[in-house]
Amino acid sequence: MIQPDKILKGFRVTEKAANLQVSNKYTFTVAEDANAIAISQAVEKLFNVKVERVNVMNVKGKRKVSRMRKMSVGIKGKMKKAIVTLKKGDSIQIA
Repeated sequence: MIQPDKILKGFRVTEKAANLQVSNKYTFTVAEDANAIAISQAVEKLFNVKVERVNVMNVKGKRKVSRMRKMSVGIKGKMKKAIVTLKKGDSIQIA
């Protein structure tokens, strides 16, 4: 099993993520090989809360064409993110 601090890479700090926190949902960037069960266990262990649900999605990276060589194409910024819903009464303090 992967260590919990290796599964969760960090919080997603966006306007949409801030709006979801009102309904007790927190958004994380996670490791590429993590699944929903491992993410749930990592959040429970690191923050001492009870997880109700985990939604995981793969975000595709943007295709970028090289400026020097018009033929070469690369992929930039792919990631995996998770939206974690906590039980009522639990919350995570983001500093």
